[in-house]
Amino acid sequence: MIHSEKMEVRDIPALELKGLNKSYGSFCLDEISFSIPKGYITGLIGPNGAGKSTLIKMIMGMIVPDRGEIFMHGQRISTDEGAFREDIGYVSDENIFYDFLTLGEIVRMTAPFYKRWNEPKLRQLMNIFQLPEKKRLKDCSKGMKMKFSIALAMARDPKLLILDEPTAGLDPVFRRELLQLFGEYIQDESRTILFSTHNTDDLDRIADYITFLNQGKVVFSDSKDDVIDRYVIVKGVSELLDADIRQHFAGLRETAHGFEALSPDRGEAVRLFGDSVLYERPTLEDIMYYTSRGEGLFGQSGIIHS
Repeated sequence: MIHSEKMEVRDIPALELKGLNKSYGSFCLDEISFSIPKGYITGLIGPNGAGKSTLIKMIMGMIVPDRGEIFMHGQRISTDEGAFREDIGYVSDENIFYDFLTLGEIVRMTAPFYKRWNEPKLRQLMNIFQLPEKKRLKDCSKGMKMKFSIALAMARDPKLLILDEPTAGLDPVFRRELLQLFGEYIQDESRTILFSTHNTDDLDRIADYITFLNQGKVVFSDSKDDVIDRYVIVKGVSELLDADIRQHFAGLRETAHGFEALSPDRGEAVRLFGDSVLYERPTLEDIMYYTSRGEGLFGQSGIIHS
């Protein structure tokens, strides 16, 4: 983890969400409350349809919540004013620019809208990302479009950088370099990143905190290390399972050879099984997979049969 030397969370969060609710037919964001510590990278994870994009759009003022409040650096956000967007750099997984324009034309149209626009920084990033100014956006690959969006967002010198699937379409080598760039971006401790992604490997590398959404609710919002230390993968023979023990697991997979399950409480799992099972440290992908499958692949029993 890049920020292991920082031991204390800042007193005033970069972003704080209190009781956010939004209903769309059968889908509902339900009482979303969590804070994003200043000076760190917070990962936002969850399966498709969990509400991540809706939540980000509420933060950006694109969607008005039915109720609840959003605070940025201690000040309540007012979507009517919109001045708070000056401090936010937003990178969407969707193209928001005109395809027929060149990259240089888009830069010249964008720069005047931002007071802290950093032209030397933009040029540096365009060079690092190998983005030719005369290339039309419609002729760029998905990866190039994402790089360009990141360059524009970072050139604004935002205090909060919100990234929605920023590494999608990028090759593994450049992804590593980009993650390093994000780590360097927050080194002065005044900048913060909210990183929403399906690629939990990226968050395993750089995130300090993790917020997990599932079916419109917050499953947890905590230090990544605390989350990883709290959960544990348990592997053993099926004879060890009974109805009470099954209820202990966040998710359970049974095969002809035994079971593999995710326990949300490492200490309780050790108390239940002792030395009769194998214990493994989970990844964020493991935690998201088992926890989010409760009413889907697992069915009502929370069990996968294979």
